[in-house]
Amino acid sequence: MREIVLDTETTGFDPFSGDRIVEIGAVELYNHMPTGETYHVYINPERGMPDEAFGVHGIGPDLLNNPRPAEKGEVTLKDKPVFARVGQGFLDFVRDSQMVIHNASFDMKFLNAELKWMNLPQLPMDQAIDTLAMARKKFPGAPATLDALCRRFSIDNSNRVLHGALLDSEILAEVYLELIGGRQPDFGLATASAGGATGSAEDWRPQARPNPLPARLTAEEQQAHDDFVEKMGDAALWKA
Repeated sequence: MREIVLDTETTGFDPFSGDRIVEIGAVELYNHMPTGETYHVYINPERGMPDEAFGVHGIGPDLLNNPRPAEKGEVTLKDKPVFARVGQGFLDFVRDSQMVIHNASFDMKFLNAELKWMNLPQLPMDQAIDTLAMARKKFPGAPATLDALCRRFSIDNSNRVLHGALLDSEILAEVYLELIGGRQPDFGLATASAGGATGSAEDWRPQARPNPLPARLTAEEQQAHDDFVEKMGDAALWKA
């Protein structure tokens, strides 16, 4: 089962009042496990950005109405593609997969407005899973913001100084997996056929790490182990 955890950043709250998408970030899950595949793009909104957006989204000065120099780590949008250049590529990434979005109605409203203006197929609302609604149902009366859910599930969001779409989608993926009961809530039983065999489409496994994790064993600990094994003689299992 393929799912896309998605987040957008926008210039405001209403696409029909002139607001536009400025960033899309998405991560791919397969059988509730991250595959390492992501989609991320900054978009030129073809309009001015409100001053309060600077520093919140990590987006630098908009030369249309804020000519200050860009600061370190900020992204300027003037040289980024417009949505018409990336819309089809976004649809090609999402395909017909279920989308996981926090406050889905907001992001879907913007995405479908942009797609409609390009005469591209719109995304049906039932293709989206709303983690905000899930959290409110599971924890009625409790705060359901992404930051609040990170605190509830002890998810490290210390890097979330700027509300970037890709970082937020990565954090949301962890929150979503907690909301559904863990990385494999069905213990993988759903992938088995009646005869006990699994179909090739469901046999996917997470990819190996491109770089091995560093060893946590200190040199002193390794030497102490070697000395201990040496005392056990040649029959020691560790010498086999």
